[in-house]
Amino acid sequence: MQMAPSATLENLSRLASKPGVQSTLVLSRADGAIIQASGFASNGTDSPSNETGLHKPAETRMGLGESVDGKSRYASDGTESSKTAEEVAKVVYQFVSTTTGLVNELEEGDDVQLVRLRTRKSEFVIVPDSAYILVVVHDPPKAS
Repeated sequence: MQMAPSATLENLSRLASKPGVQSTLVLSRADGAIIQASGFASNGTDSPSNETGLHKPAETRMGLGESVDGKSRYASDGTESSKTAEEVAKVVYQFVSTTTGLVNELEEGDDVQLVRLRTRKSEFVIVPDSAYILVVVHDPPKAS
């Protein structure tokens, strides 16, 4: 498994502490493995992370009622997040792979730099690079 550089993890920790951020995720670009996760729902299996801070998909699962890092599992509207880090990682990895294929079909040799996906409950900011995929889920901006 890969290890994210310490500067990247520091930036991610700082970003995760911003108001409105519901959860964060760092995936390996090669295979979608979870490197770092915070703020996701649990699925009832208790398994701590290893010493390096890396997480295998099964290791991001915490006891019932807990989040991966102790952050709230609730969006600002009070609704509970029901997706585990593994579920989000799988879907995001597939999405980035599909989006990359689409961009390559339309603009050969070009790369996806940033994808912003807004729903009624959340906004997903997905930043793929050559080694990692960074995902930040936050509250959507208020409508004017």
